[in-house]
Amino acid sequence: MAVAALDNERWHNTDTVLLDIVRTSWNARDVQDLIADFPEETRSDADTLIAHVEDLTRRDIKAVYLKQLQGNLWKTGYSNGDLKTPLFEDVTPVLEKWKNAGKTLVIFSSGSVQAQLQFFSYVEDDSGTRDLKPLFSAHFDTVNAGSKLEKASYEKICQAVDKQVGKVTFLTDNAKEAVAATEAGVYTILVDRPGNALLGPEVRAEFPVIRSLTELP
Repeated sequence: MAVAALDNERWHNTDTVLLDIVRTSWNARDVQDLIADFPEETRSDADTLIAHVEDLTRRDIKAVYLKQLQGNLWKTGYSNGDLKTPLFEDVTPVLEKWKNAGKTLVIFSSGSVQAQLQFFSYVEDDSGTRDLKPLFSAHFDTVNAGSKLEKASYEKICQAVDKQVGKVTFLTDNAKEAVAATEAGVYTILVDRPGNALLGPEVRAEFPVIRSLTELP
């Protein structure tokens, strides 16, 4: 089984949607409901809330309330046709190859399950978009699985999909997640993509590192 970590959720692609919804509909009940779980001091006005979101994103803080807002914004943006999901060109064909070979594909992301479903429903394709959700057997986030930095989360996922930890491969771009998954007994590979945090020599010595999914069988 392969478990992929879906991160770098491309908040920059949702900036326009966020600005449109928050600035033009700040007093609307549905907008206020969306931001109800944000800290009170960040909800004084649209500019303050947006600044808080940008700060969390810049510091890569995986706040649950931010991820929930993200999921709702993605739903709006994708439904309106404003957003499409860009993937590296190797991803779709390799995932299809693994699926056809009988591998179980699962997503574990700090982005909400709702956001994941939206993300994979509208993947950029030559003909427009493709729905890749059928490739995945399950979706996990920090709500239904736990923190990505705790080994118990990976144990929980393996149990949920009825797979032994030693027979699971976890792909991630985050060295701390790699440590947690490895502590759980999951074989872990770091994916070094353009724009990701640099991987130091110690990390590269500890974990196998690939640049493309095509490097894997």
